[in-house]
Amino acid sequence: MTDLYPLLMQPTLHTRVWGGHTLETRYGKRLPTHEPYGESWELHDTSTVANGALSGHTVGALTQEYGAALIGPDADPSQGFPLLIKLLDCHDWLSVQVHPDDALALELEGEPRGKTEAWVLLDAAPGAKIVVGVKGGTDTDGLAAAIRENRLEPLLTYREVSAGEVVFMAAGTVHALGPGVMVYEVQQSSDQTYRMYDWGRVGLDGQPRQLHIEKSLRAARLGVTPPVSHLGKAAPGGKVLDSDYFITTRHAPSGTPEPLDTGGRRFHAITCTDGTLRVGWPGGEVAFSAGETVLVPASVGAYTLEGTGEALRSFQP
Repeated sequence: MTDLYPLLMQPTLHTRVWGGHTLETRYGKRLPTHEPYGESWELHDTSTVANGALSGHTVGALTQEYGAALIGPDADPSQGFPLLIKLLDCHDWLSVQVHPDDALALELEGEPRGKTEAWVLLDAAPGAKIVVGVKGGTDTDGLAAAIRENRLEPLLTYREVSAGEVVFMAAGTVHALGPGVMVYEVQQSSDQTYRMYDWGRVGLDGQPRQLHIEKSLRAARLGVTPPVSHLGKAAPGGKVLDSDYFITTRHAPSGTPEPLDTGGRRFHAITCTDGTLRVGWPGGEVAFSAGETVLVPASVGAYTLEGTGEALRSFQP
């Protein structure tokens, strides 16, 4: 069995009706078609390794083969890689949606995880907005009627956003990303999305996209507004997000090597958001640049992060 080492990720790219081509123009990701691409799944079971002896292997296969050495002893490899990290390019509104929590995901889908997530706004056009819940006084019956009568928009709560803002989206929160934002997203590894409303549009196939009205109403926690903070308020190395499912820290080594350590207990996922960085360990180093992600296996232990860029590092508590 090959010894584990920091793994440069080759993401999987996903077309979306609300996407664009900024993943290519800003981050150099080669988009395989001229369709709009909205999501780059930087780290997921389907992502593949792009460096070293394990090149071409998927994260899912390595999770099954290496278990605790990759993801740490507190995670269950039979459930797949536990976090999903994405870059999102939003040129139009995403659907208004809601995600189940762990209990509801198990009840409705037979899946072990719900979907709590968080966004770091990497870019935001002037006036860009997101949906952060529904207006006070809206009850489930009123929400259901508005969805079925295609008049949900006046009941939504909108918030103007700017680059650097951090939004924590607990499962059950009604939400949507708006046009003009580029987002780093970290979440439980689940793709369970209940589409509540889709602005009356059709998908890339020309057909209306499926709504999940009953499930979304079951999952929705009315009256919940997500907390918003700012990336710039976290000192380099400090926490940007801290939840039961993931912790995210901000890094800007500015040429000075920053010592980090997995402790042998948890993987670290490092996404470069600007400039160029290097992860170094006793066996070598791997360079990566804006829009690329390196997975540091739990078994690596001590390593360094250096370069002239910025990064977000996510791991499990």
